[in-house]
Amino acid sequence: MATATESNSPLTDGTRRVTDSIEYVFYDGYWIRYYAPLQDTLANRKRLIDSLTRRAFHHTEAGINTPGSSLDLAREAYEKETDPDCKRVNAAMLAGALFNRATDLFTAIVDLGELGVQVSHGNELMRQCSDCFQEALTLGQQVKHHSGCEGIDEVWGEPFKAFTMPIADFYQSRFIKIAQSMREIDQVADCMIEVFCSRAFFDGLEALIIDYARAARQAAETMKKDPRIFQVWPNFVALGEILDAFRPVVPDDAEQMLRMRIAYARDLVQEGRRLVSYIAGARVPMPKSTATYIKKCERFGRSRLP
Repeated sequence: MATATESNSPLTDGTRRVTDSIEYVFYDGYWIRYYAPLQDTLANRKRLIDSLTRRAFHHTEAGINTPGSSLDLAREAYEKETDPDCKRVNAAMLAGALFNRATDLFTAIVDLGELGVQVSHGNELMRQCSDCFQEALTLGQQVKHHSGCEGIDEVWGEPFKAFTMPIADFYQSRFIKIAQSMREIDQVADCMIEVFCSRAFFDGLEALIIDYARAARQAAETMKKDPRIFQVWPNFVALGEILDAFRPVVPDDAEQMLRMRIAYARDLVQEGRRLVSYIAGARVPMPKSTATYIKKCERFGRSRLP
C-alpha cells in the first residue's frame, strides 16, 4: 500500500481503512499504520511513560540518563557550572534526573492505586511529578540528538504529554508526528534524487534511495511491540547498508579535482542516508538537520560536476 494518498478526493485526518489485513489511519497526506490506544488507566499510563522515557534517552546524547536519586547533586552541579558548554551538558543531565524522578514518583502513585489508595490530581505526589516533568521539558531544550545534529524536543517532551493528555489524544499526536516524519524522509530522498541521480556517475542510485525511503517510512510507522517489526526493521537496516555501499562509477582518466567532487557527493549521499535513519528511528521530524542538509545538497547541485 502506498503511504501517501493516491486518491483525488479529499480525505479527512483520522480516516481509517484496512488494506491487506492491516489497519491504517490518514494524517497530513499519509496513510500510517494504526494502533489502538491503550485503555486509559494509571497502570497503562505508567507503562506508556516508562516506554517513552526509555525512548527519549535512547535517541538523545549519551551520559544524561541520571538517576532520580541524584537529582539534588545534578541540580547543584548545574547551578555552580559557569562554562557555557559544560553548563549545557549539566542542564541535560539535570533534565534526565528530573525525568527519572518523575517516573519514580508516578510509579509510587500507581503502586498506591493498586493497594486501593486513590491519589487525586491535587495530591502532593502528583504535583511533584508534574513539576518534575515540566522542568525537565524546559531543560530539554539543552538536550541534543545522539548524532549531535540538533535538539530533539519532540521526543523529549513525549513523557510529559503522556502524563498530561488522555491516552487517545496522545496516540493521535503521535500519528501526526509520524506523518510529519514521513514527509521529511521524502523531502530528503527527493533532494538526493534531484541533486545526484541525474549525474552520469550515479547510475543506479535512484532506485536505492526510493527503496530506502519506503523502508524508512515503514520503520517510522511500526511500533516495536508489533511482530511485523522483525521484518520491517531488518529490511530497513539492510537497505541502508546497500545504499552506504554504493560507489559512483569514476572514469580511470578522471582528474583529481573531479575525483574529489565525486567523493564529496558520495559523502553527501551517506549523510542523507544517516539523516533519514535518524528521523525514522526517532519517529519525529528533525527540521533543522533537514534544512541544513538540503542547503548543502543545493550548493553542490550548482557545481559543474557532470
